[in-house]
Amino acid sequence: MLITRIDEYRWRVEPFGPMNVPGIIYTSAPMFDQLRQEEAVNQVANVAVLPGIVKASLAMPDIHWGYGFPIGGVAAFDWETGVVSPGGVGYDINCGVRLAATDLQLGDLRGRMRDLVDALYRNVPSGVGSTGSVKLSPKDQKKVLAQGSQWAVDHGFGTDEDIARTEDNGCLSHADPEVVSQRALARGSNQLGTLGSGNHFLEVGVVEEIFHPEAAEVFGLRPGQITVLLHSGSRGLGYQVCDDFLAVMGKHVKTLGIELPDRQLACAYIHSEQGRRYLKAMACAANYAWANRQIMMHQCRETFERTLNISPRALNMRLVYDICHNIAKKEEHVIDGRLQTVCVHRKGATRAFGPGRPEICPEYRDIGQPILIPGDMGRASYVLLGTDQAMLETFGSTCHGAGRILSRKAALRQAKGRSISRELEDRGVLVRWTGRSTLAEEMPEAYKDVSEVVEVVHGAGISRKVARLKPLAVVKG
Repeated sequence: MLITRIDEYRWRVEPFGPMNVPGIIYTSAPMFDQLRQEEAVNQVANVAVLPGIVKASLAMPDIHWGYGFPIGGVAAFDWETGVVSPGGVGYDINCGVRLAATDLQLGDLRGRMRDLVDALYRNVPSGVGSTGSVKLSPKDQKKVLAQGSQWAVDHGFGTDEDIARTEDNGCLSHADPEVVSQRALARGSNQLGTLGSGNHFLEVGVVEEIFHPEAAEVFGLRPGQITVLLHSGSRGLGYQVCDDFLAVMGKHVKTLGIELPDRQLACAYIHSEQGRRYLKAMACAANYAWANRQIMMHQCRETFERTLNISPRALNMRLVYDICHNIAKKEEHVIDGRLQTVCVHRKGATRAFGPGRPEICPEYRDIGQPILIPGDMGRASYVLLGTDQAMLETFGSTCHGAGRILSRKAALRQAKGRSISRELEDRGVLVRWTGRSTLAEEMPEAYKDVSEVVEVVHGAGISRKVARLKPLAVVKG
């Protein structure tokens, strides 16, 4: 495999063998030296083999090994001749991030943070198999899958303003609950309004630094302001949808005469019965995830008000934006000088649309889409801004987080004999968690430094830094 350096932030995997397009990896020299030893680079090349791929197989600086596609991978396929692959979306369909801002300042939480994080831990269920307070009848569950965030708002969990500030208004309209398996429905029946496990979290933070004052003002962010960041997805329902269709497509692809370099790249042509059914089921899981985050934000708002004995007006918790990471969507992009309809797979990658795109809500459209980049528990998270450069290079995409550098097993070995919670508290971060090994698996050293990752996408021009958020308290699943 020949890899050439294009510039300070871009590396090109030259086409070889059955690759249809090159690979482009966004990273820095230090991170690339580590990355080139990993399987994820081979996965970038493998994705380039899939039928109908256009322009390049892309990878963001938070790239690491994933199922089929690398996490941090972006690929677009011609809508008429290309394929859709569940491995290009991932198991946690519409795993995403939601940022809420408040009118509280850091001083308003002095002496109250322990009470607040304890209350958030009690009121927002977390952990493997956690169940929520929202009980769904079979009829209501299908409405959630069809309506997404709107169902939550209609049932008292938030406002219409939240809908406007959610990617795709919190709903993919082509969702069809009838194609979702009974097993997936059963797994999602009692998990609405739950955080889940793994790298999912709820974070109370403070705006530590502003880099782009104009964008920060538009987004309603200012130094010293208290924020809430939520990271969760479609829970067991989304996992089961992915599992179901990987089994279907694993058999189906063998009938198509497509030679795959990795069976985990199982796929179907977009307009085949299998492709259409997957996209409908994936949309259901995406809508479930949006409703899930909408409900949890409402739970956070109520918890702040009760714990701090503060009025809704004084708190003024409002949604800045909600974005998804794991998704495949029909979009239009200019490719080789012409407008082309494609199916963009973003797996551990974030939409980063620049100014003027009609998909962006009106209040942000003139400046560009907000992008939310969470880090590990101990360092920082970032708010970025979509750019015209991203529209030209990456189908309007950027990174989604820090990206793991240690496997969970390796993290457990490094954490042996340590108190991760004490170490975090020494850094000024209170943490509550579910599960014996959660903190060890998710310790800060298990991830790249998110500031280094963000510097790459900022330096490459595919997104711009707006604000850095410092974590104060974290609830982990």
